[in-house]
Amino acid sequence: MALTMYGIKNCDTVRKARAWLDEHGIDHAFHDYRSQGVDRAALLRWVDELGWEALLNRAGTTFRRLPEAERTGLDRGRATALMLAQPSIIRRPVLDLGERRLVGFRPETYAEALAGSGRG
Repeated sequence: MALTMYGIKNCDTVRKARAWLDEHGIDHAFHDYRSQGVDRAALLRWVDELGWEALLNRAGTTFRRLPEAERTGLDRGRATALMLAQPSIIRRPVLDLGERRLVGFRPETYAEALAGSGRG
């Protein structure tokens, strides 16, 4: 299965992660969820696997600009609805390795995950 990176193309962290993959000769597809949206079923799988807390980017501008009532008292359902409505509040990148996903970018984490899969 091909790798797919989910994120926003103008995000600095996504740029670094994509550059790392390119430098290491790792083919991947890119899904910009700002322009292409995020699939509900995929997001629910990510939430099941990683937890909504790991996926919700509370430090980002989009989240901080939400009304206080939308930012407080979050649970799985409310956080998932927010991420579907405003995909830019999903922490990025999300790298789909097929058998599992990585959230965020750390070169050592990518190297370890991809070496173990025979891709790195």
